[in-house]
Amino acid sequence: MGLALPALAGVQNPVDKAFPGTIKINVDATDLAHRIFQINETIPVNAGEMTLLYPQWIPGHHSPVGPISQLAGLKISAKGKVIEWQRDAANVYAFNLKVPKGVRELHVEYQFLSPQSSEQGRVMMTPEMLNLQWDTVALYPAGHYSRKIKFQPSVTLPKGWQFATALEKISQKGNTVTFEGIDFENLVDSPMFAGSHYKRIDLNPNADTPVFLNVFADKEKDLAISEEGLTAHRELIQQMYALYGAHHFDHYDFLLALTDKLGGIGMEHQRSSENSAKENYFTDWDKSWIGRDLLAHEFNHSWNGKYRRPEALWTPTYNQVKEASGLWVYEGQTQFWGQVIAARSGLWSQENAMDMLARLGATYDQGRPGMTWRNILDTTNDPTIAQRSSLPYRSYQMSEDYYSGGELIWFAVDAKLRELSNNRHSLDDFAHNFFGINPGDWNVLTYKFDDVINTLNGIEQYQWDDFINSRLKGHVNLSKSLEDQGWKLIYNDKASDGIKAIESRYKSTDLLYSLGFSVNKDGKMRDVLWDSPAFNAGLAPSMQIVAVNNTQFSAEVLKDAVTDAKGSTAPIKLLVKNFDQYSEIQIDYHDGLKYPHLERIEGKPDYLSQLLTAR
Repeated sequence: MGLALPALAGVQNPVDKAFPGTIKINVDATDLAHRIFQINETIPVNAGEMTLLYPQWIPGHHSPVGPISQLAGLKISAKGKVIEWQRDAANVYAFNLKVPKGVRELHVEYQFLSPQSSEQGRVMMTPEMLNLQWDTVALYPAGHYSRKIKFQPSVTLPKGWQFATALEKISQKGNTVTFEGIDFENLVDSPMFAGSHYKRIDLNPNADTPVFLNVFADKEKDLAISEEGLTAHRELIQQMYALYGAHHFDHYDFLLALTDKLGGIGMEHQRSSENSAKENYFTDWDKSWIGRDLLAHEFNHSWNGKYRRPEALWTPTYNQVKEASGLWVYEGQTQFWGQVIAARSGLWSQENAMDMLARLGATYDQGRPGMTWRNILDTTNDPTIAQRSSLPYRSYQMSEDYYSGGELIWFAVDAKLRELSNNRHSLDDFAHNFFGINPGDWNVLTYKFDDVINTLNGIEQYQWDDFINSRLKGHVNLSKSLEDQGWKLIYNDKASDGIKAIESRYKSTDLLYSLGFSVNKDGKMRDVLWDSPAFNAGLAPSMQIVAVNNTQFSAEVLKDAVTDAKGSTAPIKLLVKNFDQYSEIQIDYHDGLKYPHLERIEGKPDYLSQLLTAR
């Protein structure tokens, strides 16, 4: 493991030594109406000063977002007497207390008041399902590595509900389920979905290492899965195994919520993942492909991010700073394989993949003017800088571009490996050599930048550090990596099926690469591209389009205006509302609608088609 940063001021530094005893924790998740989780812990102790911690730095978020504001009602007692606690003055996630002489265990009770609406955070309880995340409901003692603190968890669920988790059940009495003891690091890594409408699907029948898809839905009818959908999800497992050649779990559980009530999620874990999708994920298979790379992305994280992790992203506890500079590998290459494996498995068609890659390329060809002042490496600070908050000018400010920008860096690496080896080697070899090692091991194995470079050099010798850093730290057009793959970006007035699917899903109109904005069905801005024709004419993200060329706004009217302006000298006139004021904005644009597509480059090898082909 790497060297961990010290604990925050006032908190005892952790040691790699077993905590004496087992902490019992019960979570009562039956209060669906109030959306309250009631928690009771029994903690073995010795007399003296003690600090209890609420997790702050949450894996997968890469940032200090533990929802401490939602912990309430904290009461600590022993032998029937209340023990006073005081929050640490330098660390709001730490609760200090003094254990009296003769006390051998503490009783700790409190509530986690989960959000009532998306304005308060991600909704975690609905009348049909819930998502229990242990980092939100557990306090743990300072002074020990998380992996050295043993918990005995149990959960009380609403009557008749079923559940799924990576935890191993040992007993059930009524609605209360008790699980095998587990260290706190892996408890936090083992969330639960539970609900009234549930189906469990075996994705790797008769295998020594089981893999299950656990589906929870708002309605029973949404659990129906077609043969095509089942085949694609089973092929996802086989394609991932073919890529890596080894796995790092003793069993794996996809947790999938088909809902418009529970808050959306895609969160990686070593032996499971939390995922959500639209209700028609299975029942409208041909039209629901947008977002179907999510399960491939989160499954890939079992190898990349959970098993092999950038050294500075692993810490001994959940209350030490995580340094995120390695996210261009952790998330960037996972974004790469998530989309490639979606195509290889049939979760996406080849056409779906090409449409999404054209959109990806356009983002870094024309849609990220922020690349003039920021680089991909700098965006690895964004989980702490912005914490996924809404930004006024995302295209210029940039936000977590280590995902998509990182993905394009890996497309460049794949193409270069193929070029250097006369197409004998590819990024598949890197994935196998770097992540597919030590079969069956699921203890975290950390790495540094040099380990990545050394593995690449073990496949093909090259100036890999310069090659990668020019893209990671430079201000370059990352879309050129698609040209390295044998395809070039073009723009024309025909929206791809991918663009149409995104417009349909989000009820929006995408004119980013013509006028320079996207807008929802009511004319409210979703995004205004920095330095675009619309931006330079005065359009801002706060505005709402009321009329186009003196005609009431609609998507059709807007697109017709852009088309009609081609070959004309008259500006496109938008009547916009800003607060309580109305004004006219004139956009002098005459190049018509523009949507991105990929086109083959004659005379160059077609690496991309090979990359997307099933193994």
